This record gives sequence, structure tokens and C-alpha cells, in this order.
Amino acid sequence: MTAADRGARAALSRVVEPGDEVCGRWIGEVGAPEAVRRLHADRGRPRGMTDRRWAGLRARAERADPERDLALARDAGVRFVCPGEAEWPAQLDDLGDARPVGLWVRGRAGLRLWALRSVAVVGARACTEYGAHMAAALGAGLAERGWVVVSGGAYGIDGAAHRGALGAGGATVAVLACGVDRPYPRGHAQLITRIAEQGLVVGELPPGEHPTPSRFVLRNRVIAALTRGTVVVEAAYRSGALVTARAAQRLGRFTMGVPGPATSALSAGVHELLRGEAVLVSDAADVAELVGDMGELAPDRRGPVLPRDLLEPGAGRVLAALPARDPAGAEEIARRAATSTDDAVGRLYELRALGFVERHGDGWKLTRQATTPVRGDRERC
Repeated sequence: MTAADRGARAALSRVVEPGDEVCGRWIGEVGAPEAVRRLHADRGRPRGMTDRRWAGLRARAERADPERDLALARDAGVRFVCPGEAEWPAQLDDLGDARPVGLWVRGRAGLRLWALRSVAVVGARACTEYGAHMAAALGAGLAERGWVVVSGGAYGIDGAAHRGALGAGGATVAVLACGVDRPYPRGHAQLITRIAEQGLVVGELPPGEHPTPSRFVLRNRVIAALTRGTVVVEAAYRSGALVTARAAQRLGRFTMGVPGPATSALSAGVHELLRGEAVLVSDAADVAELVGDMGELAPDRRGPVLPRDLLEPGAGRVLAALPARDPAGAEEIARRAATSTDDAVGRLYELRALGFVERHGDGWKLTRQATTPVRGDRERC
């Protein structure tokens, strides 16, 4: 990457809006330095571009000062990473003509290496307490498993996912829709500063640029492309998080959803994803199993283990033949267990020694132990 190409791309990051496929195709055809020259010379515009749009690009190009932007970035501890450089995440090239012209990066870690093992956790800004809890748990769980948690730095699910990863001492990346030197939203200035210290803050826009509604939407394609998969925790039918998930699907990435109450509007979008190609996940182990390498398997899910589950089949059938409350005789128990009376009596004395049944005159009755879960069982609710 030459200094001329770097400077040209820095200039174009201020001229070209994120995700502009027409300009992206043009830059790919003529190269960044030539694109800047043509803008200043008012010649060789992209095919099909209107006079009005070309004039707008030229006006921006006249005001662009890449040397100043690069100097401001250096002073703020920000670097400009271009396609083809060692730190550039190659998976962003999957965006084709919508690929960023470059990325402004704040933080010490290497973006390319972090992106290789990363997962996006996104969702509603106005999330529920349940959604915030699930996002934080996912962020912490993924970080503990060595995954980088990527999100947009916004209120709600994004912030919870970032905090979960940071709280676990893990790695997290915030992809912003503005200049990385100006944290947005302002209420997350402290959080984004902490992310820059412990992780990375990334954006397509040069220093000082403000977010707009369209930039938020287009930022989501970078989150989707940068990661192996996207988890949506809570999202209504009209949600930027769903834009991220659909972008991930178009790019061939994994899409996952955390289910919520069927009555919640904030879960409606997630449930719609789950009716399609998305995979239901409930914790970080589920996510890691889907997007991770061979052998990163989630634990088997099962209910509480009862002591009776550990009995051999014959004794188990006799135990199951006892009525819930009243004592029963050996012949009745044998008939219900489809065995002989002698076998049933032998099994009943064995079960009494284990504390499952007790004798009442000529009858037999279940003890409380027979229906109590094993103490300390990790799967117990």
C-alpha cells in the first residue's frame, strides 16, 4: 500500500458514503488515486451517475483534507487500515462493491486476527431486562471461550453484550456509524472508551463525522461481514438488528436467534428469523458449537436426575408399579410390573434397602426419596 493510495482512500472515506456500490465499483476499476484525480478534474465519472450526484461528490472532494484527517487520527490513537494491508480482514471483501474503502481503527489489538474468531451479538435498543441479561450472558460466555464479541456500541442489547465481554476480561469490538474519535451515543462515551482500551473501536467514517439514519443501517453490513455469525437477542419486525442478520445470511454467515416470550413485540422479529434459516440458541455454548471449530460442542441438555433413574430396569419397573399414595400388596404390584410375585417381593426388599419404599403391614408404599431430585444436580432448575 503506497502513501498515495492510502491518502486517496482516506480522502474517499470522507467523499463516498458507506456502502456506495456505484462508487465502490468505480474505485475498483480505476484505483483510488485516479478516482480522486478524476473528481478534482471533473472528468471520467462512474457510469450511470447523475450530474447532481457527481456535483455532490466533487463538492465533498474539494473540502476533503486527508493529510489533516490522518494527522488527527494519529493524535487520537487511531489508524487507517486499507484493503490489502496485513491488518485488513479479508472477509470484508465478501461485500464486493459495497466493501469499505478503508477502516479507521482505535485500539491496540490486531483487527484481522480478532475478526477471524468473532461473533456479532445485536438487538433492540429499547430492550427488556430479559434481553439485557441474555446479551450480557452471551457476551461473557463467548469471551470466556476465547471469542471476540462484535456489536454496534448502541444502547440496549449492544451495550449489554459489550459489557458482558468486558466484565469477563474478554475481547470486544464496537463498529460505529460515525468517526471513532467521537463516541456515539454520548451516553456510552465511557463504555466506548473502555472498549478502545480493552478492545477495538472501528468505523468507516473519518474523524469528526456524525452518524445519520442511513449510516446506521449501512454500518450493519460491516458487522455481518466481519464476523462468523450473528446472534439476534431481541428485535421487533422493523429493526436494524434484522438488517444485520439478513446481511449475514446473504454473505453465507451463520444467523442465530435467542427466543423470547411469544407475546413480546421485541421477540417478534427474532421468532420470524427462527421460522426461516436462523438457528435457535440459548447460551454461548450453543453459539460456539455452531460457528466454532470441530469439537466445540455444547453440553447435552437434560432435566433433573432422580435417584430412581439410576436403578436397573427390573427394579425400576417394580418401583413404577407402586401407586402414588396408598400402600399396595405384592401381588398387585407384580401384576402391574408384569412380573412374578416372588420377583416383585425380592425387588421390593431391594428397593426398601435403598430407601425407595417402605412396608406398611402387608402393603408397600413409596418414600419421599423416590420422587426427590438428586441434591446438587447442576441441571436442576
